[in-house]
Amino acid sequence: MKLVILLATISAAGAFAPSTASRAATYCMSLSMSEEETETVVVNEAPVEAEPPAAPAYPTLNGWTPDPSLPCWGLPGVSAPLGFFDPLGFSKDKELTGAKRLREAEIMHGRVGMMAVVGFLIGENTPTIAYGMTNDHTIANDQIPEIPGTVLFPFFLAINIAEAYRASRGWVEPGLGPLWTLRENYYPGDLGFDPFGLKPSSDPKAFANMQTKEINNGRLAMLAAAGCIAQELVNGKGIVENLLS
Repeated sequence: MKLVILLATISAAGAFAPSTASRAATYCMSLSMSEEETETVVVNEAPVEAEPPAAPAYPTLNGWTPDPSLPCWGLPGVSAPLGFFDPLGFSKDKELTGAKRLREAEIMHGRVGMMAVVGFLIGENTPTIAYGMTNDHTIANDQIPEIPGTVLFPFFLAINIAEAYRASRGWVEPGLGPLWTLRENYYPGDLGFDPFGLKPSSDPKAFANMQTKEINNGRLAMLAAAGCIAQELVNGKGIVENLLS
């Protein structure tokens, strides 16, 4: 009888043992999963730092950023119906400094051409200091040899001062870099001279549009000045006189 009771007690104890071990194992697994989930949440909440934007390869000047994939590095001056017109290929395969130098030459010669056309019309048809404030003067082609040096000197001095200022503002000094090189932060033709405030300073498209207009007028003026010189060489008459005859 005692043996039977002892065996029953051992069986009952053995029935409860696996259940306790299983609960312990389940608790350990749950604790481990909870730690893994907590670690995963912490990793997911870590902030992702954004990469800083890449710096432009070339400086932006007056809203123009040089683009090597465009003709003449994307400088203004292209207009319909011809589009980009360079039949002799002066700007083909030009580096940035070369393209800026060509634009500097074009815009400066265009400005001189515009002043020359006005000079032809005014110098031949209005009283001037060189001729004693009378209108008895010759055609423009012949006026410079007839004007005294004392009258021409102030004009040549003013031209030299203007050119010296342009060189100091836009060009690299000899010995500090390659010759005939414009400064990196200099926009061709922008000398900072705008007494009437016409330059659009906050709208790049408006500036490019105005720059294209100036260049086109300069191109026309260069052709007009060349035509005035050629016409006076042919018949020796002034521009207005030739038009009225």
